[in-house]
Amino acid sequence: MNKDIEIALLQPDLIWKAKEKNLDNIGKQIASIDKPVDIIVLPEMFTTAFCVDDSNLAEGMEGETVQWMKGMARRRNAAICGSILFEEEGRLFNRFLWVEADGRLTSYDKHHLFSLAGENNLLSKGMHKTVIHYKGWKIQPFVCYDLRFPAWCQNDDNADIQLYAANWPKKRIHHWRHLLQARAIENQCYVVGVNRTGTDYFGNEHDGCSSVFDYAGSRINCLEDRNGIEIVKLSKQDLEKQRERYPFWKDRDTFMSPL
Repeated sequence: MNKDIEIALLQPDLIWKAKEKNLDNIGKQIASIDKPVDIIVLPEMFTTAFCVDDSNLAEGMEGETVQWMKGMARRRNAAICGSILFEEEGRLFNRFLWVEADGRLTSYDKHHLFSLAGENNLLSKGMHKTVIHYKGWKIQPFVCYDLRFPAWCQNDDNADIQLYAANWPKKRIHHWRHLLQARAIENQCYVVGVNRTGTDYFGNEHDGCSSVFDYAGSRINCLEDRNGIEIVKLSKQDLEKQRERYPFWKDRDTFMSPL
């Protein structure tokens, strides 16, 4: 029997460029989880909000946030993930970090940089997709704007879950809802999208709507505009039954990944 997996979606109100306050607030939210979970998912740039024009905010592998994530994963005996502004060899990335309880770390760099806000002027784009093998599940991370591009998000590796960490604004939230559902249907996998609440430095409102869709596009859960946490249980057995009954994935196109 395939093991179910329990995922905590954490939807906070992020404070602009306030790393310590954000980590403290998120830590208190995580501490309020009163049951074991397998994965804790945080939004895009969960330490600073979506600030891409200040290289001083970038951290490396020995930075405070990675150490905080390792400590939190160990204490909760769970994987914890989300993206931060990351520096490596003089280049900046919007890097999704996945940290497991034993300290193992996997990363994915955002491929589609949000040129409307100038993200492409400061950051380098990631060129490779990532698949995480965890507790018998295959998990594929993406970051925010990636969601708009189905060719990049195509489930070539038959991942069981796609994770999308985002800072998605309220004025385009209907895109968020429909694109998450579309990615679930076309990729025949669970899709988990985690967003933030609150208003950023530029006055952009965020009303969350962190959501989970199943392999057929049915919505399992949505936090709406609540600043809080929701826990969902996903069934690997149900997913495999659906893929066996409706093997649409066998007929998909093959795209060459960029070099």
